Amino acid sequence: GEMGDKGQKGSMGRHGKIGPIGSKGEKGDIGDIGPPGPNGDPGIPCECSQLRKAIGEMDIQVAQLTTELKFIKNAVAGVRETDNKIYLLVKEEKRYKEAQLYCHGRGGTLSMPKDETANNLIASYINQAGLTRVFIGINDLEKEGNFVYSDRSPMQTFNKWRSGEPNNAYDEEDCVEMVASGGWNDVACHITMYFVCEFDKENV
Repeated sequence: GEMGDKGQKGSMGRHGKIGPIGSKGEKGDIGDIGPPGPNGDPGIPCECSQLRKAIGEMDIQVAQLTTELKFIKNAVAGVRETDNKIYLLVKEEKRYKEAQLYCHGRGGTLSMPKDETANNLIASYINQAGLTRVFIGINDLEKEGNFVYSDRSPMQTFNKWRSGEPNNAYDEEDCVEMVASGGWNDVACHITMYFVCEFDKENV
């Protein structure tokens, strides 16, 4: 027989899967430059002469304060100093270990004269205070006859032992005193006397 009439169009089917993202488009042209902003407010005129005067006055005050501080250190606190050390004579009678604890508790140690300059300074300090002797930071507590400084650093070539010293009299002299002449003498650690503390300037 003959072909029948064309049927009606069917309804739309379901959406298929989304295709892949397309490639990035080309960068657009740079936009036009915007108009310039308004001018800023005028600055305040420099009062430079007054500033220079104020700075000059401050410099003078700093110099005066530095001088006063040095006076306070030397006259009131009674300290002595070298380029990198500060020494403080403590007029409290203590045993050696108590003296070391006192200095350590204030950020220092018993004085350790490791050269002629430091030794002479401490000796001068003792003399000016009218004293005859003080404890210094040298001992052989750990090993008899092996004297070390209180920071446990070994003795170098420098020393100021008095004639016949150290002699470990009565087999109990493990600590060291400095006498007014600057000489060293080993003494018993349990006796009490004044002492000199030493501080690093950078830590004060």
